Amino acid sequence: MTPEAPAHQQRTGQEEPDARQGAGSVRPAPRAWSRYVAIGDSFTEGMSDADPDTEDSFIGWADRLSALLSVHAEGFSYANLAIRGRKIGDITTRQVEAALALEPDLVSMVGGGNDILRPKADVDAIADQLEAAVTRIRSTGADVLLATPTDPVGAPVIERTRPRVGVYVAHIWTIAERHGCYVMNQWSFDFLRDWRMWAPDRIHMTEEGHRRVALAAYETLGHAPETADWRVPLPPQPKPGRIDALRDNAAWAREYAAPWVHRRLTGRSSGDHVEPKRPSLSPPPELER
Repeated sequence: MTPEAPAHQQRTGQEEPDARQGAGSVRPAPRAWSRYVAIGDSFTEGMSDADPDTEDSFIGWADRLSALLSVHAEGFSYANLAIRGRKIGDITTRQVEAALALEPDLVSMVGGGNDILRPKADVDAIADQLEAAVTRIRSTGADVLLATPTDPVGAPVIERTRPRVGVYVAHIWTIAERHGCYVMNQWSFDFLRDWRMWAPDRIHMTEEGHRRVALAAYETLGHAPETADWRVPLPPQPKPGRIDALRDNAAWAREYAAPWVHRRLTGRSSGDHVEPKRPSLSPPPELER
């Protein structure tokens, strides 16, 4: 079966390749979306990119992307239904249905990471749920932005999931090819191998990490950011000594890893009792582009 052409190719009849290595496979022809809904887990909620105006709330890459996209469409609106700790089953059912009720023309859906961290994760089953959700969204005519996980190489403990993550990455690209989705290829982002892009919990990105990912997503969707500095590595810094590294790892395990394991054992989630931060469509936040 020939894969369905991406929505932007269906509408424009052309694709605009770009010689530069972008955030995805090729540079598509840009278009203006007017109703963008983001769904997912803590990554899309924006955790560790603190909102200075609201206590215990975050900005994040999706908020930053919405601000970038808003300049291309009059009356642009944005909703973010992502909640920290959510697994793929919730994202691809409850969140998808809530998103489609808003009648979006663009949906970003990033999830599966919380599932893959489980010892007995079935990556093929996770991918099946993702594909079913993509099929549901694309049937409405909305475009879909997916994202691969980052490469966990070098990450304490989490590096052990790298084989599963690699299989999931292959599934994401295959799903995108079948259904005509955009894919932000975070696996290729070398700058995310710098721990200065990550919060102390080593799971969530800093403000700078979210800023760069937003620019990468914007480019994935075919637009040219005014700045391309998201690709540029931070200046080098000395590596910590062995004793300092061991001390930092022990502090991380005590402060972040142990509470995470305890929540898993007790059947709790960091997202319990958390509601979506932007449950309805509204103008995007006013952020520096």
